[in-house]
Amino acid sequence: MAEPRITLLTKPGCHLCDDARSALHEVLAEAEFAGAGVAVDEKNILDDAELTAEYAEEIPVVLIDGRVHTVWRVEPDRLRTALRAAVR
Repeated sequence: MAEPRITLLTKPGCHLCDDARSALHEVLAEAEFAGAGVAVDEKNILDDAELTAEYAEEIPVVLIDGRVHTVWRVEPDRLRTALRAAVR
């Protein structure tokens, strides 16, 4: 079983980032994913000039294994589907 890596790109004061973080952690807390070994990393785009240049107008961004999964709003059902595919 693969261990997917999720990266949440955020910046301070972003209410959509707060919403995305909550949705992400709620899905990951579900029994189906609790033992799946999903690694989560959160990065502040303001700490990295390249990330700021690329994502300044698109945050929050959820990356799964380095690929953009979603921008702005996390849809829990869509995230579950992507995680199921990633942990196979």
